[in-house]
This record gives sequence, C-alpha cells and structure tokens, in this order.
Amino acid sequence: MESRKERREQHTEKKSRKKKIIAIIIILLLIIGGLLAYLYYKVGQTVDEMHTPVEAINQEEVKDAIDNKETINILLLGVDEREGDVGRSDTMVLASLNPHTNEMLRFNIPRDTFVEIPGRGMDKINHAYAFGGSDLSVQTVENFLDTEVHFYSRINMEGLQDVVDAIGGVTVTNDQAFSHGGHDFREGEIDLNGEQALIFSRMRKQDPEGDLGRNDRQQQIIDAFMDEAASFDSVARVNPLLDAAGTNAESNVEMDDMRNLFLHYRGARDETIKEEIQGSGQRMNGLWYYVVSDEEQQRIRSLLSEHMEAR
Repeated sequence: MESRKERREQHTEKKSRKKKIIAIIIILLLIIGGLLAYLYYKVGQTVDEMHTPVEAINQEEVKDAIDNKETINILLLGVDEREGDVGRSDTMVLASLNPHTNEMLRFNIPRDTFVEIPGRGMDKINHAYAFGGSDLSVQTVENFLDTEVHFYSRINMEGLQDVVDAIGGVTVTNDQAFSHGGHDFREGEIDLNGEQALIFSRMRKQDPEGDLGRNDRQQQIIDAFMDEAASFDSVARVNPLLDAAGTNAESNVEMDDMRNLFLHYRGARDETIKEEIQGSGQRMNGLWYYVVSDEEQQRIRSLLSEHMEAR
C-alpha cells in the first residue's frame, strides 16, 4: 500500500509533467505564431514592393466588387523586357473568378491578335504594352472583351525563371518532342527548372499550331506553377518565391485585396474552364496578324459575361 508521501510525490510529478507539456505547447504556439506573423509581414512587404496602380483600374470600384463578392477578372501579362527595349506582352492571360459557382474561366489572348488599341488604332494586341505599358494593355483588353479588369499582374518573362526555380521547378506534359534554346524536350511528362520552363514556354516556330501551341505551353507552365506554389510546406521555400516576385513583378493588388481574395475567391480554382480564342493568320502590309472574326469576338464576350453573372 502506497504511503501518503509516495502519493504526494506521484501527484507532484504528474503536475510537473503536465506543466512541461503545457509549456511545450505554449512554446510551439509562439513559434508557429511567430512564423505566421513573419510570413504575413514578408507577404505584405512583397505586395507593397509590387504595388503599381494604373489609371485604367478604379481601386474603389474593385474594393466594392470584392466586398459584394462579385466575379472578378485578373489580367496576367508576361512581358519580354530586355535592356534597351521597352518590351511587349508576349503572354496575355485573362482569368475570371466566380466565387458563387467556384469556377475560373481562363483563356490566353494570342499576342498577334488584331485589335483596336485605344488612341493608336488597329494593331497587334501585344504592342499595347510597348505603347503604354500595363495601363494601355488593360484598356485594350477591356475594349476587346467588353468587360472590366479588376486586377492585373505583370511579370518579366526573364523573371519567370526565378520564380519557377524558387518553387523547385515544375512538371508538365509535353505533347511533342522538340529542341529549342540549347535544350531537348522529350514527349511526355517532364520536369523543368526555371531556365527550361522559360524556353519551353517561348517555342512556337516548330509548333504546327504556332502561337496557339505556344499559348498551350504557357498555360501548362502557369497551371504547374500554381499547383506547386499551393503545396508549399516550409518558410525556406516561401522566402525565395516572395523575393523573386518582388523584384520581377508588379500589380495593383494591395494587402487587403490579397487577404480578401484568399478568403472569398480561393474556391474558384475548384474547376477551371479553359477556352481558346479562334482566329486565322493573315498578312497585312507584310506583317502577320491573328484575326478574330466579329462572331468569335462576340462568342467570347458572351461566354465571359455569362460566367461572370452565374450564381
């Protein structure tokens, strides 16, 4: 039979173990809280660094749209800017996020699409960036699609190499073997580092579908990047990505917008609907253009409008 002293000692030992466990839990919570606070600070710092508003987008109207949980449109611009060259938007992707249906409608706008550029007349849509940067690119897309762009994000295509490396590379499925830029890309599932992803996304001359084939590869890179970025599991991987984004990208997104997008629109990735703008190649005055018929333009506009209004 245990003595009163032994029972007291056991009780004291149990209390001591309990206190140690509680202390460990508190320490873990403090560490996790500290990491979350650090990440929040780091993301905020990157968002501030990237923040570049444009006149074409009314930020107050954007905030109202988010508060009312309306469908929002995001324009992604991949710009080929090199030293001594103002650059052109080689990649233009419109993503429309509907928080009610949890669907994202997404399509590439071929860079040679023959459109009206406000104040410049008819020209290739990628020339809008050369004439007036992200602001004129947004205006041109809004005019072409008869819609509103709520957010834009521009990344230098050279910076694509940095952000892909920052997440440890991407995996894509290549439907045709080809060699380009000193690299061989076999058919099937392939792993790409940053340099390879950039070269893979730029090839078009060897593709029977030309610009449309390149658009498909660019969308693959975007899909793979989003999947990899969503599976981040350590601060060590997040830091390089934020650093790469901060030095290579610009956007009109603010920290409050980022938080609300995460809270209310993240489900819009549950189902991605990919569309293709149909057209034909034509030469005019010695230059090659991608010509979209009035009927096709109206089809895309209607598709986008129906998606945005769906409940």
